[in-house]
Amino acid sequence: MHEESERDDIMYYVYIMTNWNNKLLYTGVTNNLERRVYEHRNKLIKGFTYKYNVNKLVYYDCTDDVNSAIAREKQIKGWTRQKKNALVESMNPEWKDLSLEF
Repeated sequence: MHEESERDDIMYYVYIMTNWNNKLLYTGVTNNLERRVYEHRNKLIKGFTYKYNVNKLVYYDCTDDVNSAIAREKQIKGWTRQKKNALVESMNPEWKDLSLEF
């Protein structure tokens, strides 16, 4: 018997957020980027982004494989700041708030 998952169409996002002056970076993973950015911006979840007012989305990537997304998040978290900056700038050279697009 073949069972089809109703969740086959879910996308997983690895994202980077920063504060107003781009000094702090937060890397996370979610299956709903718009909701997660809203939660960070409105301080609905206590933690790093709440404490340091990290609320600007500057990078994201997506995949349909949750394990790949989690592995990528861990990989990015292990990088130097310089390498993270280069990743952001490859997609968003002006460090604009990408959440304004959705």
